[in-house]
Amino acid sequence: MTDAELIERSLEDGAAFALVFDRHYRGIVRFLHGRVGDPLASDLASETFAVAFRRRGSYESTHSSARPWLYGIAVNLLRDHRRSEERRLRAYALAAASDEVVPPGGGTLDGDLAAALLKLSVADRNVILLYAWADLSYEQIADALGLPLGTVRSRLARTRAKLRASLATEEPQLAPEGAS
Repeated sequence: MTDAELIERSLEDGAAFALVFDRHYRGIVRFLHGRVGDPLASDLASETFAVAFRRRGSYESTHSSARPWLYGIAVNLLRDHRRSEERRLRAYALAAASDEVVPPGGGTLDGDLAAALLKLSVADRNVILLYAWADLSYEQIADALGLPLGTVRSRLARTRAKLRASLATEEPQLAPEGAS
């Protein structure tokens, strides 16, 4: 069954929504983990599905996959946590002297990359991280953020250029506190 069919069925039998949860929870929590760390990622992922469950009656059944819709909800919830993300990136950037930092999600995040991400607007950061960390297609990003496909394409191209230019400089330059 497609996600759309499961969501429609869940209107009669709420338990059917559990299959949508099972399909997408790991991806949502992985994306959120990279953005806000533990334990907030699990909390925000749970809240993402709680919001989705409450709003399932308004889901557009023309979209067979709920993945972009769920990521859109997650990104909206992240807006409330932007300040802590910026503080975390600022700390990673300041730790650039030690070359690499281990972000809460595992893997490595170069301090210079953290500083470059900090320089981006929240909108640009959302697009590039949905593409790079959540592995969404351009079309899925457009659906998740409610943007035209052309806007996603141009924003990704512009954001990549900004990151390349920022990473080409020798010294990371931090954005002022509270700037986005």
